Amino acid sequence: MNAVELEALTHRYGERLALDGLSLSVNAGEIFGLLGPNGGGKTTLFRILSTLVRPQSGTARVFGLDLASAADQVRFALGVVFQAPSLDKKLTVAENLRHQGHLYGLRGADLSERIARCLTRLRVSERAGEKVESLSGGLQRRVEIAKALLHDPRLLLLDEPSTGLDPGARIDLWTSLERLRVENGTTVLLTTHLMEEAERCDRIAILDRGSLVALGAPAALRAELGAEIVTVQTSDPAGAASDLREKLAVSPMILDGAVRIEHPEGGRLVGRILEAFPGRFDSVAVGRPTLEDVFIRKTGHRMEGEA
Repeated sequence: MNAVELEALTHRYGERLALDGLSLSVNAGEIFGLLGPNGGGKTTLFRILSTLVRPQSGTARVFGLDLASAADQVRFALGVVFQAPSLDKKLTVAENLRHQGHLYGLRGADLSERIARCLTRLRVSERAGEKVESLSGGLQRRVEIAKALLHDPRLLLLDEPSTGLDPGARIDLWTSLERLRVENGTTVLLTTHLMEEAERCDRIAILDRGSLVALGAPAALRAELGAEIVTVQTSDPAGAASDLREKLAVSPMILDGAVRIEHPEGGRLVGRILEAFPGRFDSVAVGRPTLEDVFIRKTGHRMEGEA
């Protein structure tokens, strides 16, 4: 059984189409990422999956349970970590988890054992008696996840989990997520706009303007481009693109004031450009394709360019 199944999911806010017939599935036990710009549809899908918003059209199922007709049952299968912090900073770590357990009807020795287990799993057990406000951002994020895991959910939903974390805390967070998947079989579904975060997922769905534009393992999506990326910086990108197209028979595009060319032999193309146009351009660089390049190929614009 898949952890998540979406079929023709559509959602509007007035005249704005937030999700446009979205269909995809998430395998049980995988770390799955929703990658896209602000306004791409990630937040709306997250709100639907976390049962905050009812689907308007299409179907959404979590472990076979329909979100429209079995939302209460779905909630017990979910652990949710929102982008905005949800911890009471004046309470201790253990007190935050105890109050969370009460919301799920957990009491007594069972709740105490769950708290100890979750804090140990996220490596924050030694901070159980400390107030949340005394913890670093990375440790607070771990406590958020421990709280979401208290009732043993099968699916963990994370909204922009690395928000506000320094690079070291991000590494710790991902170590914790990968350990959860291995040791517990927990399925993790997260939203992100960070390329390096998406690269660590088993598979990703790239969303833009409510539509699915790419789906697959990050390495496989990058390999689909079959090219290296040559970037030419110049004060006259339009003229440069025209001359490169005419003289070298390439297909350049202008993006953010630079000329961008996808080419199977980018290194050799750089040599040809420098030979054909000596001293004309400010810089010519070549790089391997990234998920940003996948997004550009599919949409024609950069990810951060979408409002």
